Parts: sequence; C-alpha cells; structure tokens
Amino acid sequence: MNRSTWTSWPTREALTRAPRARPRALIGGFVWSAVLAGLLWNAFADGRFALWQIAVGLGATAGCMAIGKMFLLTTRDHRLWPSLGLLVLLTAAAFGAIEAGAGGVAVVLWCGCAVMALVRLPLVAAVPLTAVTLCAYTVVEGDGWLTTVITTGSLCLGGYVLRLDAEARGSSQRLLAQERAAREAEAGAAALAERSRIAREIHDVLAHSLSAQLVHLEAARLLIEREPSTEFRDQVLERVVSARSMAREGLAETRQALSALRGEMIPVEDFLRQLVADGPAEVSVAGERRELTAEASQTVRRVAQEALTNTRKHAPGAAVSVRLEYGPDAVALLVRDSGGHRPPGELAVSGSGYGLVGMRERAELLGGTLEAGPDEEGFVVNLRVPA
Repeated sequence: MNRSTWTSWPTREALTRAPRARPRALIGGFVWSAVLAGLLWNAFADGRFALWQIAVGLGATAGCMAIGKMFLLTTRDHRLWPSLGLLVLLTAAAFGAIEAGAGGVAVVLWCGCAVMALVRLPLVAAVPLTAVTLCAYTVVEGDGWLTTVITTGSLCLGGYVLRLDAEARGSSQRLLAQERAAREAEAGAAALAERSRIAREIHDVLAHSLSAQLVHLEAARLLIEREPSTEFRDQVLERVVSARSMAREGLAETRQALSALRGEMIPVEDFLRQLVADGPAEVSVAGERRELTAEASQTVRRVAQEALTNTRKHAPGAAVSVRLEYGPDAVALLVRDSGGHRPPGELAVSGSGYGLVGMRERAELLGGTLEAGPDEEGFVVNLRVPA
C-alpha cells in the first residue's frame, strides 16, 4: 500500500448509506432489533440484576446507540478526532459493561468498534484502534489461542472487505452520477440543436415573409397617401396602416419566439421593463431573483404582454403597475391599471392575437392559476405559476 492509502478517508459516497426500499429497511430494522433484544436478554435474564440496574443498562445501551449514530455522522464528514473520541467512549463503555457483569455486551462493543474503525476511518488511525479493541476482546474471552486467532482474523478480514465493498459501491454511485449528468447534458445539447434548427426554419419562412409584407404595406401606404383625400381612400389607408402595425407586432413576437427557441431570452425583469417603456407604467420586482423554467418564463411574458395590450386598447392613458414576485416554489405576476371597468367578454380579444382565456388555460397546464377582473379602481390580472 502507498502512503495515500493509509492516510486517505473512504469517499463520502462510500460512507453514505444508499437508500433502500421500504421492505428491506423494515427487515433490516427488525433483524437489528432482534439482535439487540437477544443481547439484552442474555445479559439480564438470569435474575442477578435488580430492576434499577436493568434500567441503567437499558439507558447505557441507548447511549451507546446514540454514540454509534454520531460516529457515523462524523466519519461521513471526515472529522477524525471527534470520530476517534466517540470510539474511545464506546471502548470505555465496554469496560463498564465488564465491570457490571455484562460480558456479552462488552464483546459486541469491542468487535463492533474494531469493524467500524476498519470500514470508516483512515487505516493509519483504524489499525491501532482495531488492535486495542481486539486485544481487549482477547483478554476478556480467553477461549484458547486458535479460537482467538480465528475470531480476530475473521473480524479484521471482514472489516477490510466491508471497506472495499463500500469503496466499490461509492465508485459505482459516482460513475452513475457522472453518466446521468453526461446523458442530461447530451439530451440538453440535442434539444438545443433541434430548437436552433426549428428557429432557422421559422426565420427563413415566417420572419422573411413578415418582413416582405411590411415593405409592401409601407409602399402601399405611401402610394395611397399620394391620392386625393376621399372617404374610400381614408378607409383603405386606415386598413393598410392597421395591417402594417399588426405585421410589425407579429414580426416582433416572431423574433422573441426565435430567441426563446435558441435559449437567448433576456431576463424576465428586463423584458417587462422594455414592455412598459413606451407608456405610463412602472415595474417592481420582489423576492430572490433566479432563472425560471422556459415554460414559466414564456407564460409570464405572454400574460404581461396580453394584459398591457388590453390596457392600451380598453383604457388608453391609464397608469399601470407591474409587479413580479419570486416565491420559494412559484413566481407571481400582478398587472394593475387605473382605468375604468370593462366587460369580462372583452378579455378574450387583443391586438396580439393571444387572449387571457388562452393564457389562463396555459397557466393551468403548468399547474398555476390566472385571475383577471375589475377591482375598485381599474383592472387586475394576477398570474401564479410554479417555477
């Protein structure tokens, strides 16, 4: 063995108990409880102890179990001196059990300390401690040199084998975690590549088409404006200007969708500030800011856009407040305006083509809620989605 083998700790994965299925955990607990009950029965069933002595013995047993649990925690955190101190306490408890006449309990404590030291401590500390505990066991038992050699050798071999098994299990857990992370990264890269491909297709077809429409509509507007003013000419001009505005909004939304597909979206807070830049509105953010899931982020953006579009359409000039709040497991958006009351039927229609009814369905698909309606001053849209 090289020097690092003697001084290094077992890995944290090796010192962390792997989660077990509930039936196995119940069986393991039953077995250990039966072993403990058998030891206590063997120690106190002969009637040599008074009731108070039995109570003290049970309390000492519970204390030893608590010390053993603490030892598992300190070794998992690679804390050497607290771990050694706890094993020394258990060794001293074994000597106390000898003085009380409970030799079987003392043997179990010494053998357990020897095995746990080999399994969970650096070998440079585990070997001396194991030697001390097994020497104590040899002095107490004294069943003959052959039996003693076989027993102590078996304990040493078993402890070291358990150590190697724990290390192998820890290495397997690390490899599985690395493989899982690699697969997730590969899946994420494949998804991003596919979204980029879709974004290029949309850009080549839809964005180019909308850009061409804008050019033609602008040319049509200029030609119409040169004609003498008549009622028919003014109606046509109004429709052309409206169509140009809708094409410009559609192109802007297409570019936002393309950015979302490519994973290039700006933070939600910045998007909201850009959204209200042209009107009498204010944006406030509360809670600890963090990156949202793509679905939650897109829902917040669409609902904010829809609510502000409705406000500009039905309550032009009204003051608007937009509040984004990050909660522990959700994000909330509150859009409030100071305009007049509007009929609920007007909620489903807006210039952007996305109604709040559709946004409510989208929020519900994510496990969230969307409430919209008039309040004392104006109109309120309240969105909450898990994130």
